[in-house]
Amino acid sequence: MKLHGIHHVTAITARAGDNHEFYTHRLGMRLVKKTVNQDDVSAYHLFYADGTGTPGTDLTFFDWPAAREQHGTAGVACTGLRVDTRATLEWWHRRLKPPHGITGRDGRQVLDFEDPEGQRLCLVADATGNESTPWGQSPVPPEHQIRGLGPIWLKVPQFEDTDFVFREVLNFRPVRTYELKGRDAHVYQIGGAPGAAGELHLLVEPGARVVRQGAGGVHHIALRTSLADHHAWEKRLSDAGILHSGPVDRFWFRSLYFREPNGILLELATDEPGFTADESLDSLGQTLSLPPFLEPRRREIEAGLRPL
Repeated sequence: MKLHGIHHVTAITARAGDNHEFYTHRLGMRLVKKTVNQDDVSAYHLFYADGTGTPGTDLTFFDWPAAREQHGTAGVACTGLRVDTRATLEWWHRRLKPPHGITGRDGRQVLDFEDPEGQRLCLVADATGNESTPWGQSPVPPEHQIRGLGPIWLKVPQFEDTDFVFREVLNFRPVRTYELKGRDAHVYQIGGAPGAAGELHLLVEPGARVVRQGAGGVHHIALRTSLADHHAWEKRLSDAGILHSGPVDRFWFRSLYFREPNGILLELATDEPGFTADESLDSLGQTLSLPPFLEPRRREIEAGLRPL
């Protein structure tokens, strides 16, 4: 029983139309699922990924009329997006024109930038990890397309309890420590996932202001598991005394939610059954997709959503 890397990152937008424009046209990612937040059907849930919606490539957004996030500890500091080479980073630098150039971090070349709402992102040159599929209709050439997620940088005010849960409950492997902006960054490898696709980087900021979530910030991080192991992970969390949601059927995957000791929301999400459970590969994301239990409310739900 092990986790297999990062499954998806879910963030918050207050401007779904602008968000869709930026991630599909500027970053060249494919909208592979256009659905709603299953707990708040007034809000879109948009999934951007590679050409086939491969687990580990999904950056997703809840569309809520929220104020801008106030940055702080006990949250996600930056989401990494993997590309192949430094040459690709140079291509992206010309395309995005961020205020800062390519730099080195933890032995890799990176390019920091933000989306129009201040979502902190980082392109990382790392050719290892899960195989992704280019999107044929992307405005970005195949060799420069985003290959997936990772690493993810987290900030916490207290180290020991989170470290214990990462190592002893989730079976993360501490692999190294490096200095970032005057603080130690602790790197954990998730299961057997190679390279940045399976890394969480933990920064400790004792006494810092706690994040206030909002637009331009991350809501939660999901880690990859399988249907076969999902019940075992539920039992493992219970045995460790960690409060959790119990299994939640999201139709395209099964989920299990809990908070690590500093309060960051984590999810264990299955690779199966995937986004083609209700749409063909060619038609992913083109129409509003609803799980079966929401289908009887389609007319009501569609009436409450703004067109993208």
